[in-house]
Amino acid sequence: MSKPRPRSLSGIKPTGPPHLGNYLGMIRPAIDLQNSHDAFYFVADYHALTSLHDPKVMRSWTYDATAVFLAFGLDPSHATFWRQSDVPEVCELTWILSCMTSMGLLERAHAYKAARDRGEAGAINHGVFSYPVLMAADILIYDSAVVPVGKDQVQHIEMARDMAQRVNHLFGDCLKLPRAAVRESVQTIVGTDGQKMSKSYDNTIPVFLPPKKLRKACMAIVTDSAALEDPKDPDTCNVFALYRLFATAEQQAELAERYRAGGLGYGHAKQALFEVMEAELGPYREAYERLRADEDTLEDVLRDGAGRARSTAREVLDRVRSQIGFGACGAGA
Repeated sequence: MSKPRPRSLSGIKPTGPPHLGNYLGMIRPAIDLQNSHDAFYFVADYHALTSLHDPKVMRSWTYDATAVFLAFGLDPSHATFWRQSDVPEVCELTWILSCMTSMGLLERAHAYKAARDRGEAGAINHGVFSYPVLMAADILIYDSAVVPVGKDQVQHIEMARDMAQRVNHLFGDCLKLPRAAVRESVQTIVGTDGQKMSKSYDNTIPVFLPPKKLRKACMAIVTDSAALEDPKDPDTCNVFALYRLFATAEQQAELAERYRAGGLGYGHAKQALFEVMEAELGPYREAYERLRADEDTLEDVLRDGAGRARSTAREVLDRVRSQIGFGACGAGA
C-alpha cells in the first residue's frame, strides 16, 4: 500500500487581481506541490472581509483568483480548491483556539504591531487583531503538514504551532503541528517602488496584464540615477531582482555581466525583464481569459472543492470537540 502524501495548504486573499508577488511567492510553488503532496488551497474571503465590504467585488475577485490558479495548472480533480467561507467549521475552531490564546501572543503579530506603531491600534477592527487565530484554524483544521509561505509569513505558522501545542497540552493530542516551507530563492518579491510587492503599497504588477501594460509596468520600476555608460550592480537593482525570478541561470549571468561592464541602460534591462516575464506568463493569459469568462464552471470548482475540504474539516473538528468535552459536529441538531 502506498504511503499517504503529506498535505500542503495555502490560501490567497481576494483583495484584487493576483500579482507577481502572489504568483512567485505562493501560486507557482503551490501548484508545483500538487504533484508530491495532497494539495489543499483556498480563496480566503473570510480574511478579506477585514477590509473588503463590497459583495460584488468580493465575488469578482474570488473568481479572479480561482481562474488564475486554474490557468497556471491547478488540477481540481487532483488538488482540493475551495472558497474559505464555504467551510464554516473553521469559525468554530477559531473560537476554540481563541479561548486558548493569550492577548500577549496576538499583540506580537506583525500586522497588529505595525498598526500600533502607526497609532492605529484603537481603530482597527477585531478581525485584524484576531487574524492570526483564523489563520491558525485554517491550517490546523485540515491536518496540514506543509504550508508554503514567504519569509514574512513564517510567524503565522509559528503562532499556529503555538496554539496547537497549547490545545494538545491541555486536552491531549488532537491537532497536528504544521511546518512552514520557505523557498530560499523566492522570499520577498520587490515591487515597482523597491518595497515589498503589496497591494497596500500600490506597487504591484498583476500577473495577466496585456503585453503593452505589462511592458509599461516594467518601465515604471524605480532605479538609481546611474548613467548609461556607468557600471551597475545587478545585486542592488530592483529590475534585476525581478529578472532573476524569471530568467534562466545563463540569462542571469549574461545580463549581470552587461550590468557590470557599463553601457547598459536601465531601459535595456527593463526591456529584458519584460521579455522573460512575457515568455513565462503570456502562454497562460489566454487560458485565464477563457476561464474567467465562465463563472458557472468556476463556481462548480469551488463548490466541489468545498465538499471535500469540509469532510476533512468535520473529521478534525469532531476530534477536537471530543477532546475538549463537546459533542460531535451536528449532534442534537
